[in-house]
Amino acid sequence: MKIGIYALWMRPGIVGGTESFLRALLEGFGTVDQENQYLLFTARDNYESFAPVEEYSNMTRVKCPVDAANRAARVAWENLFFDSLVRKSGAEVLYIPIYSKPRSRGDSVPYVVTIHDLQALHYPEYFSKGRVEYMKQAWRHTCRTADLVVVSSEYGKKDLLRFCPEAAGKVRMIYDPVPAGKAVEPGKLAAVLEEYDLREEKYDYCVSSLLPHKNLLTVLKALSLQKEKWRAGRGPEPAKLVISGVGGDRESFERALGDLRIRDLVVDTGYVSNEERDALYEGCRLFLFPSIFEGFGIPPIEAMRRGKRVVMTKKSCLLEVTKGQATYVEKPMDPDAWTEAMGQALQLAAGDLEREALSLGTETTGQEEAEDCGGKAPVIFPDYLTETIVPLYVEAFEDARKARESHK
Repeated sequence: MKIGIYALWMRPGIVGGTESFLRALLEGFGTVDQENQYLLFTARDNYESFAPVEEYSNMTRVKCPVDAANRAARVAWENLFFDSLVRKSGAEVLYIPIYSKPRSRGDSVPYVVTIHDLQALHYPEYFSKGRVEYMKQAWRHTCRTADLVVVSSEYGKKDLLRFCPEAAGKVRMIYDPVPAGKAVEPGKLAAVLEEYDLREEKYDYCVSSLLPHKNLLTVLKALSLQKEKWRAGRGPEPAKLVISGVGGDRESFERALGDLRIRDLVVDTGYVSNEERDALYEGCRLFLFPSIFEGFGIPPIEAMRRGKRVVMTKKSCLLEVTKGQATYVEKPMDPDAWTEAMGQALQLAAGDLEREALSLGTETTGQEEAEDCGGKAPVIFPDYLTETIVPLYVEAFEDARKARESHK
């Protein structure tokens, strides 16, 4: 089967989680699936960023005459010409890894589309009124015209079906792929710690955008209170907080650091490479994930895979996808609740959690891996491994193709 993958929308280093999702899936298709061929349709300005996929014998890039950065021109071109290009390419199925399916007059091949979340429905204040209406129409159009719609969690499935109940027969839940991750290269951790003036196990880490629903302000307030107590002699010295991510209101973020008097305790790295991110995971004391809305939530999984204690909320899908393996904040908007939960996590980290963490692992979770994580056993989450997720996507592509053929 020849499978097309739509990547014209992707702006490297800007779109955050959806970029990580797509790149993980591409790696999985290239390494796990040796039976099918893949055509990756790119824009002119992101074509080179996908050069690594050419290392896979089953994957080829196709450069389209548009730029991801010029959204209006790209959308217009997609609606007019993309479906025809897909048909001429010989693709038998087209996969679109974001919510927006082109509005072509007739789909020449089956379309499988992933809708990660309905953020604009829950947080319309982040967008203009026109943008909110556009996304609502795009979701409805996708649910109405796609052959199969994929969501990333059971929470996401329920949320989508509340919004678009007529899609019930074509929605399929497939968790996001979270690659096992590579070992941090010798010397990389030391280099990253030196770059950001950090000490191993003396900082907490967070991978997040600066959007309001990521709830970073509550954690910043907790850090400010911890600093006040320390200066008053009523608590330990607070650890630095390192934040990596893109998107959101950076001006408000910087203002909050000044108002809370914690500029000396917060390191904002912005976008980091996977190698830097993994090193920062490796060296942190705790991983914090204060978000109150996610379609899936990859960072907590990545942190626990490296044996790190995670403090986070239970909101939206987060309890579902982390399977009860984190320390959860019962009052996610309360700074004192965050301080309390962080203290609980540190107490757990000081004890022997290997037996508890291994209970969710697989045969590959052995003593060697525990030693690699400083004695803390990683939580493997086999349901999210690339080799688990890729066959489910391939099955979805095949089902969409067969269903279309049966209706001819």
